[in-house]
Amino acid sequence: MAWVTAYQLKMKINSLRLRFSIWVAVMLLVVLGAFGTYVYFTMSRGLFLAFDDALALNASQVIAGLEINNNQLFLPENLTESPEKSDPHLQATIRILSPDGKTLQTSGSVFLPLPDLESIPSFTTWTDPGGGQTMRIYSAPVSDNGYLLAVVQIARSAQLEQDTLQRLLTTLLLGSPILVLLAATGGYFLAARALAPIGVITRTARRISATDLSARLNLPHNDDEVGRLAATFDDMLARLDDSFHRERQFTADASHELRTPLAAMQAILSVIRERRRSPKEYEQALDDLAEETARLSGLTKDLLLLARGEIQADLHPQLVALSDLLNDLAESLRPLAEAKNLTLDAHIPDKLSLSGNSDNLIRLFVNLLDNAIKYTEHGGISLAARAERHSVVIEVKDTGLGILPEHLPHIFDRFYRVEASRTHPGSGLGLAIAREIARAHGGDIQVDSDYGKGATFTVRLPAL
Repeated sequence: MAWVTAYQLKMKINSLRLRFSIWVAVMLLVVLGAFGTYVYFTMSRGLFLAFDDALALNASQVIAGLEINNNQLFLPENLTESPEKSDPHLQATIRILSPDGKTLQTSGSVFLPLPDLESIPSFTTWTDPGGGQTMRIYSAPVSDNGYLLAVVQIARSAQLEQDTLQRLLTTLLLGSPILVLLAATGGYFLAARALAPIGVITRTARRISATDLSARLNLPHNDDEVGRLAATFDDMLARLDDSFHRERQFTADASHELRTPLAAMQAILSVIRERRRSPKEYEQALDDLAEETARLSGLTKDLLLLARGEIQADLHPQLVALSDLLNDLAESLRPLAEAKNLTLDAHIPDKLSLSGNSDNLIRLFVNLLDNAIKYTEHGGISLAARAERHSVVIEVKDTGLGILPEHLPHIFDRFYRVEASRTHPGSGLGLAIAREIARAHGGDIQVDSDYGKGATFTVRLPAL
């Protein structure tokens, strides 16, 4: 039980929502700390600059109102008793010093230290040892024609400013942790809400196996990152399910197609071994076995070609003179068409070329032309090519029976054969291989058919 508790605790600590809330708290704490420091020092600087400006203004007013009596400077009577004496924090202490540092007159009860006469005018901060107050002192010279006549000192308590700063500091120190705690809590719950679909994805992924890919998230569609992730996950599951379904179908069809020549070979051997045969019968049996062996060999080669992806691996693109290749194919297959009283016309412009593998391209167009000849009983086959802006288009058109609309979407599937075509020899892999070759070259292949009037296969390949 303790182990389970420790494990659950570890899972919670490692959870993304907890780490998100911690990061939010740390970042907010840093931001608040920097902002609070800036506010505090800006406020402190602003308060004391205003305080010093007020002291300097008071000093200039005092200097302007000094009276001379017996060659000595004295404070006017209206300054000897301050009207602000009711508030000790606003009371100002004024002192007049002679050039040699002797006190000539003082207004106020606070004892002030002597200034450094060589550095006036100057501001100094001093703490009254008697009352413990922090005083801000401004010392200003009184001069006449460049001669120092006296020094005026004016001081005032900075307690109000310090109290203001202390309250600001207390507010920042107490408010920041509270804001950080609220932000961390809010971040945790927001992260939990935002990441809830991730939990659904995790649970769904655990239920998925190679034999059952039907599970879906089916989350409400939201146009955000998590919503797009859920939609992408569902799309991926659909593609995987379709891929596994097609692979299972491919395996079943391959097994069926492989069993057919093997069963035929076994039947031939069983019949021929029932009794002694004549040499002619043995020769016929060997011919039949050779035919089935050739069929099995071709089927195996095509299966390996598709299963291993050797079309892409063997591409090795090079410059291919497409015009010459198509004309040569037409010449090679024309006798096969003429044997069925069909015509094979080629309309190929000169100097067509592209980058690809000539062997694979030959296999592609031989498959298309062979199919056209095989499923055309009268009329002819037309092989045409043309250059477009960024591609080369090759069309193989026949006047055969054509393809029903319900078969068109599946005509390039592996082992797919229209029922009416099963009387013709073949494995159902020719068009699948042709499409793989076209896609390996960066192109594609399409078919259009008007049932009863023939079919047109269009190959579009990228031009140089």
